[in-house]
Amino acid sequence: MKTVRLEELNQHSFKEAKIDKLILPVGSCESHGEHLPYGCDSFVCHQIGIDLAERLENTVVAPPQFFGMSQHYRHKPMCLSLSSDTVIRVVRELLDSAKFWGINKVLIVNGHDGNIAPIEIAARDFKVANPDFGLAVLDAWWVTAGNLLPKDTFEVWDGLGHGGEGETSIGLSIFPDLCDMSRAKGEIPEMDNNVKLIWNFEELTQFGASGDPTKATAAKGDAMRSVLVDYLVDFVNRMDEQSWKYVVPR
Repeated sequence: MKTVRLEELNQHSFKEAKIDKLILPVGSCESHGEHLPYGCDSFVCHQIGIDLAERLENTVVAPPQFFGMSQHYRHKPMCLSLSSDTVIRVVRELLDSAKFWGINKVLIVNGHDGNIAPIEIAARDFKVANPDFGLAVLDAWWVTAGNLLPKDTFEVWDGLGHGGEGETSIGLSIFPDLCDMSRAKGEIPEMDNNVKLIWNFEELTQFGASGDPTKATAAKGDAMRSVLVDYLVDFVNRMDEQSWKYVVPR
């Protein structure tokens, strides 16, 4: 099987692979309840990147970023967090590095909600400064998977939640040995569908998780991975065909 992990390549194998696309996984290190590992977000987005790169040509996956903006999840042990400003700088500087080495197509796969805004800022600023650079972001795989799967896939709260049904399911698919379902607990808060109330996680749940992780299964996680990777393969191939630009009818 071909090597798609950047950290496993060397100077010779990198040149031989003619890499023109980089997948950049960005996660976190924080509590997801007592049933999931702290590195959950990073494990997930990295594995999605690996699954994707194995089906694409000339594509490599960067090592996962294990630290994100997690300050709003600090009420349960434990969390190693960066500030939003630091995440912006990290993403921007990694994009600069890719461009320096001639990689001008990057897909950022984000695994954590606190990174969404910093990644958006970094990506927007970078694109303005480098208009010919191909740049895309999967900012919330948990939402995308829910949109792609049949509506009856999940039993509770559309599978949503931090360490909830969907995230725990994909954990059971990717790292089952690190999941302790005997300790799975969550809580479903009442949230407005149209106006975003800014919260700290302790306001939403007494646990380190929200949603209902007890409804998670590996089969649901396998289905999430499958639809996400199938969609992303098609997306990247379409972007290659259209030079990573929008097609605007004239």
